[in-house]
Amino acid sequence: MSLTADYLRHTLHFRFEAGTSRGTLTKKTSYLIRVRDDANPALVGYGECGPLTGLSYDDRPDFEEQLAGYCREFNEMDLELFSWNVTIVLNQLISPAFPSILFGFETAMVDFLAGGCQILYPSDFTSGQRNIPINGLVWMGDRAFMQEQIDEKLRTGFTTIKLKIGAIDFEQECELLAGIRERFSADQITLRVDANGAFRPADAMPKLERLSQYDLHSIEQPVTAGQPDLMAELCQHTPIPIALDEELIGQMEYVQKYRLLKKIHPQYIILKPTLLGGLRHCDEWIELAGRLNINWWITSALESNIGLNAIAQYTALLKNPLPHGLGTGQLYHDNIDSPLQITNGQLHYDSGQGWNLSLILNE
Repeated sequence: MSLTADYLRHTLHFRFEAGTSRGTLTKKTSYLIRVRDDANPALVGYGECGPLTGLSYDDRPDFEEQLAGYCREFNEMDLELFSWNVTIVLNQLISPAFPSILFGFETAMVDFLAGGCQILYPSDFTSGQRNIPINGLVWMGDRAFMQEQIDEKLRTGFTTIKLKIGAIDFEQECELLAGIRERFSADQITLRVDANGAFRPADAMPKLERLSQYDLHSIEQPVTAGQPDLMAELCQHTPIPIALDEELIGQMEYVQKYRLLKKIHPQYIILKPTLLGGLRHCDEWIELAGRLNINWWITSALESNIGLNAIAQYTALLKNPLPHGLGTGQLYHDNIDSPLQITNGQLHYDSGQGWNLSLILNE
């Protein structure tokens, strides 16, 4: 056995201008890692590295150069791969400064070990017997565009809706939330909002109090990351449960994770494997959150269906009943055809639908 790794660069194009508090997205570049055995070239394990511009810890100009270097180092290790040594390989090969590369290599190796069929973690989800509840995401934009998205999510059966806020006038955002609550109670429709750190410190608590009128499930990252004292104060006194998101990025050591959660003690944390260093780091966050009575859910980070598939299968194993943020597979014109389907606000794995990797293999 002589294992090798390489990667394919794939640019994904959004179906619409996706607005966030950090700007508008029209495309995203992902790097798809392939792990294979020279003696059996038909067996290929796929993983995805997709750092987010302006957000990922490893969003840096030399990212692709570093990724190519890690592939060369992997090839020089003359590895035999087993389930027990995946973590050892990751620890010895890849710096914690590259969380998305950790995630890509981890999932490519797991896929390879599982037979290279994109079923990394067989379960009742991959057999099509159980779905994963997900939230419907409403991107920022003008009021008419956001209202259009809300109506579409309600029409297609979502019972949990998440609005990105902080881009348009706050009063207009409140009016959108009020419009939903006039039609649906909190028992009928669960509402989440994501501020992406958009609130100024002095405005944060008054805005939380205003938003509490709309029976919200939670608010993600009301203020920018890196203000633990302020965030701890908000979490202690908030009228709405707070979920940490960007705050977790860059915390790669177990002790760092514990200290952060113990100090801030949020009501929720949101786990994005691409941003946090892969599934094994999510395992650490989940274990620590359990010790501190903090709940959590998992969210994709605009990956193609390769990365989303790995995250969804991992999520299914954990059986957390909260709706997760795994509805991003329909964002792109040129995503990879896969068994992942969204039906009535749930992610379904259609075991009768195969994968079509020709889009990336022909680039």
